[in-house]
Amino acid sequence: MAILSLQRQRSHAPEDPRSMGSASSQSARTLDFLQGVLCGLHPRDFAVRCWDGQVWQAEAGCETKFTLVLNHPRALRNLFLRPNQATVAQAFVAQDCDVEGDLEAATTLGRYLSTRRWKFRDLLRYGRWLHELAKGELAEHGYPSAELQGTVHSKERDRQAISYHYDLSNEFYALWLDRRMVYSCGYFLHADEDLDSAQLNKLDYICRKLRLRPGDRLLDIGCGWGGLILHAAERYGVQAVGITLSTSQAEYVSAKVQERDLAARCRVELQDYRDLPSEWEFDKIVSIGMVEHVGHRRLPAYFDAIWRVLCPGGVFLNHGIASRAGKLGERSEFLDQYVFPDSQLIPLDTTVCEAERVGFLVRDVESLREHYTLTLRHWVRRLESHHDEAVGLVGEQAYRVWRLYMAACADSFRIGRCDLYQTLLSKPVAGDSRVPLTRQDWYRSVATDSVLSSS
Repeated sequence: MAILSLQRQRSHAPEDPRSMGSASSQSARTLDFLQGVLCGLHPRDFAVRCWDGQVWQAEAGCETKFTLVLNHPRALRNLFLRPNQATVAQAFVAQDCDVEGDLEAATTLGRYLSTRRWKFRDLLRYGRWLHELAKGELAEHGYPSAELQGTVHSKERDRQAISYHYDLSNEFYALWLDRRMVYSCGYFLHADEDLDSAQLNKLDYICRKLRLRPGDRLLDIGCGWGGLILHAAERYGVQAVGITLSTSQAEYVSAKVQERDLAARCRVELQDYRDLPSEWEFDKIVSIGMVEHVGHRRLPAYFDAIWRVLCPGGVFLNHGIASRAGKLGERSEFLDQYVFPDSQLIPLDTTVCEAERVGFLVRDVESLREHYTLTLRHWVRRLESHHDEAVGLVGEQAYRVWRLYMAACADSFRIGRCDLYQTLLSKPVAGDSRVPLTRQDWYRSVATDSVLSSS
C-alpha cells in the first residue's frame, strides 16, 4: 500500500484489514484502520504518528492542534477493542500512546473513542484483527489506584481519600499552582490575566462576599495550603482557623503561619468537619472545593455541622463543582480510581435544597465555570513546562495522570458538562439575613482596596 494514500481522506468504505497484502506494514494497516473508523469525525484537526514514523496528516485545511502518537501496536487495541474512559486513559498513562500539542483538544477524540459503539459489520470487519494485535494482557501503567478501606464517606475512609490525592507531594503541587498554592479556580478580570493575579482576585472576592471585618472569626473548611486564611488574617484582620484532613497541607500551613508571624491570628487543625467542637463559634464560614468530597448522603450532616458553629446573622460561602441537573450519581471511573476517590459531583439544586432544609437562606448564587477553564489551562501549561521536575518528584505515571485529568476537566468546563458555583448562604435572625441590599461593595477594585494594608 502506498503511504501517500494515507495522507488523504477516503470517500469510500474502508478496506477490510484481512484483505490487505502481506507486504503491508502493521503501521500502514493501523493508519488505514483509523481512516475507516474516524471517517465520521469532522473536522479532524489532528495528525496520527505510528511507532515507525508513518504519519496520517490532519484533514486538509485544518490547523493541526495535536498529534496522537501511537508508541506500540497495543495502543490501537487499548483504544478501540473495549473503548471507554478508563481504557483510553490507561493507554495514555501506560505510554502506549501520547499526545504532542494541545491535550485539552485531544480530549474531544477521547470522548469520541469512549462513547463510540461498534456496528456489527465493523465487528466482523475489524474485531479479529484488533484481537490479534499485540496479543496478551493490556499494558499496566503502574500507577497505584486508590485502595480505600471502610464504609464510603466514613471519617476514616474520607481521611484515606484526602491523603491519596493531597498528600502526593507539596513540592509537586508548587510546580504548577500559583505562589499562594491555591488549588481552586481563579477569578479572571480578563482572559489574558496571569494565574497569580487571578488567584489573588479570587481570595479578595471571597473576602468581599463574606464582608470580612477586623476581628471577625473565620472558619475555612478544607483549607488546602492555607491561601485564604493567610490572606484574610493579613489583609482583613480576622481570626482565621482552617481545617483539613491532609497531613501534608497542615504541615505546610503551620510553617507559613510561623514564617509570616501570624500565630496570634491564624491556625490550622487536622479536623473532620463532623467533629467541629460544640464550643467553636464563627461569624463567617467558607468552604472552597471541599463539598465535592462530602457525598450526597452526607450533605445534611455537612450543612448541619456548619449551622451549629455559625453565629446567628453570619454567612457561609459554599464554593464547589456541580454536575448538570439530573446527573446525580454519575461517576468517572478514571477519576475515582486514580485522582479523587469517592468524590461526587452533585447538581446545584440538590445542594441548595439540603442547605435550605437546615435553615439557611440563599442570598446569592454565581457561576464561575469559565474561570475554571482558564485556571485549568494555566495549570496544564505550567505542569507541562516542569515535566522533568515533576517526574523527579512523583514519577512519569503520576505526571501523566495529573496532566490528563486537568486537561479533561478544562474541556468539561468549556463545554458545560459541569459547572462551578459560589453560593452565599445566611443564618437569619428572626428572618433577617443582615446583609446589604445590593452587591455593590463586592465590585470595588479587586486586590487594591482591602480593609488592612498588605504591608
